[in-house]
Amino acid sequence: MQNPGGFVISLDFELYWGVRDHRTVDQYRNNLLGVRQAIPRILDLFERHKIHATWATVGFLFFKCLDDLKAALPDELPFYRDTNLNPYAALPERGNSEDEDPYHFAPDLIRKILATVGQEVGTHTFSHFYPLAPGPTLESFRADIRSAQSVARQFDIKLKSIVFPRNQISRQHIRICAEEGLIAYRSTEADPWIENGNDIVGRAMRLADSYLRLSGCNCVTPCLDAEAPIVKVSQSRFLRPWSAALSKFENVRMGRICASMDVAAKYDKTFHLWWHPHNFGVHLEENMAALTHIVEHFEKINREMDWPSLNMAEVAANILRVEKSHWVA
Repeated sequence: MQNPGGFVISLDFELYWGVRDHRTVDQYRNNLLGVRQAIPRILDLFERHKIHATWATVGFLFFKCLDDLKAALPDELPFYRDTNLNPYAALPERGNSEDEDPYHFAPDLIRKILATVGQEVGTHTFSHFYPLAPGPTLESFRADIRSAQSVARQFDIKLKSIVFPRNQISRQHIRICAEEGLIAYRSTEADPWIENGNDIVGRAMRLADSYLRLSGCNCVTPCLDAEAPIVKVSQSRFLRPWSAALSKFENVRMGRICASMDVAAKYDKTFHLWWHPHNFGVHLEENMAALTHIVEHFEKINREMDWPSLNMAEVAANILRVEKSHWVA
């Protein structure tokens, strides 16, 4: 079989850079600080159960201090009409190191990820870039990706996969990613409610779909992009953080995910689960219990059906080997 499916996990690792436009540090402090406990726990679970995953990491997090970040800014900065989206304007307010400012820097956590077998460090862009926000040019996006690649190389990382912030994707931005050497991107086609955005209907439907099978099994088939040598690895489901208000329905939520994994394995499809490390920053024990349940279910499927765990770069490499005749390097 040329393109067998698998269990794919991706995490959007962004800390405060990903929420700064709608939350203050004080409002989200516990989630952000909790990442320092959550990531080692997640990595330990992944290593014990041989789970491969992609950690799509904001480039700013690689820096050990603010001065190093300021010295590595892209040649062209994005101009946002909504100034709340501009992270560069906020740099003077940041602390000067990971110890002093654990909300904005995370090189130690990145090293822990790199030290764990099967983990890929991908990119969530250099600056948590918003591709579809009014203002930024395509060239400023290209400069952002190049800066992400530059800081990743300092950790001996060759970036291969991208997760677009807020799932803001366009054909032009995908093409630039391929031109800059990325081979995989996370897409949204399996989520029928994503087009509703964050309005009340979209949020309500996504919440209900986490417990009820409103949108089917959400299994996907990664494929080579039609216009560029980059592989589309569509997301299947966002792993919602544990909720005290909905805790009585936790078995339903887990059953929804595990049933979809069963279907994916049976039909050689892919099930792509994603979330943010800061989603586990509070209620860590409850969230880890849910993730452990999912991982143990994967192990059962893997034993019975040889359904693999793959990170996004591994998915893309498998497909590009099959499809390489379509593109000339």
